[in-house]
Amino acid sequence: MSDTPRTDAEAFWPHDSKEKVCDAVFARQLEGELNSANTIIRQQQLLQEENLRLQERIKQLEEENDSMRADLLLWRESK
Repeated sequence: MSDTPRTDAEAFWPHDSKEKVCDAVFARQLEGELNSANTIIRQQQLLQEENLRLQERIKQLEEENDSMRADLLLWRESK
């Protein structure tokens, strides 16, 4: 099976040519689809980066909360 089945299906032999070619309209369509897919991939990468940043922030806040609770317990015991 080919890695490029759509292109293979669209390709044709122009007169006196040794190579198959595709219509420019088809090439533009593929390029547009590729650009859309790349945009989606980049958005997903940005969301993953933001998710990691937020997970780190949550961890930091939980650690600060634990520290504050420990301080509060010590303060209550000292009264």
